[in-house]
Amino acid sequence: MTGQAQEWTVKERVRQGLPGGLMLLLQFLAGAGGIALLVFAANEGRPVAGALAVVLLLADLVWLAGHILVNPNEAKVLLLFGRYGGTVKKDGWYWVNPFYTKTRISLRTVNFETEHLKVNDLDGNPIEIAAIVVWRVVDTAEASFAVADYQDYVRVQSESALRNMATHYSYDAHDDAQVSLRSHIEVVAEKLREVLQTHLDKAGVEVQEARISHLAYAPEIAEAMLRRQQAGAVIAARKQIVDGAVGMVEMALERLAAKKVVELGQEQKAAMVSNLLVVLCSEQATHPVVNAGTIYQ
Repeated sequence: MTGQAQEWTVKERVRQGLPGGLMLLLQFLAGAGGIALLVFAANEGRPVAGALAVVLLLADLVWLAGHILVNPNEAKVLLLFGRYGGTVKKDGWYWVNPFYTKTRISLRTVNFETEHLKVNDLDGNPIEIAAIVVWRVVDTAEASFAVADYQDYVRVQSESALRNMATHYSYDAHDDAQVSLRSHIEVVAEKLREVLQTHLDKAGVEVQEARISHLAYAPEIAEAMLRRQQAGAVIAARKQIVDGAVGMVEMALERLAAKKVVELGQEQKAAMVSNLLVVLCSEQATHPVVNAGTIYQ
């Protein structure tokens, strides 16, 4: 089956039609000659000449079907009795075999947004995700014959690739080294583009860009996950505050010892550390008590 599919695959063949203006002039001359021959046959009573004139005029009418107009960023795929005859991609007015079936394919860049999909991320959390895909046809033969409807194929494969990719990443990173959907947008977008391109190669489509346009927790867990994010932010902030406070206490003790301002025992150092940490880590302003006596009893 694989060998048969490979043999059947048709690659694009770019061809050039004959100049449309020149062919129209020749058809005009042929039509004029046919009319003149028909008049001559009628006047002279020549049935054979009359039959030839009729054939010539009918052929001239059939030749009119061979004219095609190719607009910029457009192509015409030619099919003759079930066989691929080539693709005219250069814009202009041309004439081709009138028996060709001519199918128009746009080569313009197209973008669309997928539906908002509800999937589970790597951690099993239900999320909503959507993406914008920018693509264009680069092989008209594959787009015409490899898939039934290349536009529908792009949409279905885009949603499938997005759904599959979302299950391989967490919505949010638990550490800086972990790639997540929210914190590594560019990395995820490039990965989505690469995966999507592998699926769309057989349809003659080039994916120029793919990026996430919508990302959110599903409504049923959105409030709980918001509280979780807020808690994580508070923990991270408190951790930074504590790290800074410990550093300041260490610096204070080292400077006091270096300058020999005062000599403190272990219990006095512990009390000083405790008081400084309370002052530096407290969420509210502290109100110190001034000792009017001596710290030594």
